[in-house]
Amino acid sequence: MSTVIAAAAGALRDLFSLRVLWIIVWPILVATLLWLGLGVAFWETFSGWIAEALVWSGIDTWLTELQPQWIAHGLQVIAYLLVFIPLVLLTALVITAIFAMPALVALVAERHFPELARERGGGFVGSLWNALVALLLFAGLWVASLPLWLVGVGVIVPFIAAAYLNQRLFRYDAVADHASRDEMALLFRRERAGWWGLGLLTGLFQFVPVLNLLAPVFAALAFIHFGLARIRALRASGPG
Repeated sequence: MSTVIAAAAGALRDLFSLRVLWIIVWPILVATLLWLGLGVAFWETFSGWIAEALVWSGIDTWLTELQPQWIAHGLQVIAYLLVFIPLVLLTALVITAIFAMPALVALVAERHFPELARERGGGFVGSLWNALVALLLFAGLWVASLPLWLVGVGVIVPFIAAAYLNQRLFRYDAVADHASRDEMALLFRRERAGWWGLGLLTGLFQFVPVLNLLAPVFAALAFIHFGLARIRALRASGPG
């Protein structure tokens, strides 16, 4: 647990440096423009899906009877935002993991791990494949857990899903440049508790308004600090 806290503390120290601020902004900006474009292009389709969800849940009947009508319209707008904002944040998370990680890894390595040799056990194709698997399993987790919402246990699903997605999405890119393939496999197996603990800790940021805008880059930095520290410790301990 101390290594997880140390990684999070290191991420907070680096989070507000000038080199990081632009990396915080552009994934959110790209994700927002992407979903705005898709929303405009497929407005009728998306509206139909949301309308069906409101009918299925019974909320549509309640909104129809609600007076005055401007309150109902306001609640419908909130429903759209509740769909739009998580999509933007999820997309920004993936963009950060795939495209912003090299710059963040270089920054953390230069500042805190300059002596660490680069073994380049992973690459861009591996990063894409890892992100695809992470998203598919993340979606599968949500679908499989839908019955749990009927018994009230579903409230813990977002936290578990966020922890899974963060640890699966960021651990690969955090160590791919510095670790060898064997080291990566060993770290993923040996440090499983640490990866999950860090995934849960960084995932909590995604549920705090305003702070969730910083969550993708904070998570990236935290996993880089943790991963590079674990590589250094692994090599210091010698073979095996």
